[in-house]
Amino acid sequence: MMKKVGILSDTHGFLHPRILEFFLDVDEIWHAGDIGNAETVEALEKQKPLRAVYGNIDGYDLRVRFQEIQKFSIEQARVLMMHIGGYPDRYDRKARQLILQNKPDLFVCGHSHILKVMYDQRFQLLFINPGAAGKFGSHQSYTAVRLVVEGKNFRDLEVLDVKKG
Repeated sequence: MMKKVGILSDTHGFLHPRILEFFLDVDEIWHAGDIGNAETVEALEKQKPLRAVYGNIDGYDLRVRFQEIQKFSIEQARVLMMHIGGYPDRYDRKARQLILQNKPDLFVCGHSHILKVMYDQRFQLLFINPGAAGKFGSHQSYTAVRLVVEGKNFRDLEVLDVKKG
């Protein structure tokens, strides 16, 4: 078996139509926080099953619906997802602690609005920050990631990059 996953973050209440298009054939969507509003959640859930964490800008309505940290398995891969995580060699203190405790195969976070995908040799995990999919922030384009999870392996990673404006 395999699962195709769409990953986004930092929508801040805006969902570009190209992102929904990009996620048409995924099995599930993961949102790494700063969702912005319930309408964004509903639009994503209408399309595919959604796993999400809340971010620092998310209000009470989203904080009661989602957790700050998600730990789950997909196929045979262990996933850790949170909004503020830093990045390899510069993980946030809480993220580093959770990585050490949970030994995920994939660590997903958002917050920086900077798309970054890299393999972390030190912790033997794939690191993904899908960048920012919303209008708010200094990023130059809307970005999202999709990939295939097969067993413990990640493959066919693709990036959507739509210039703002």
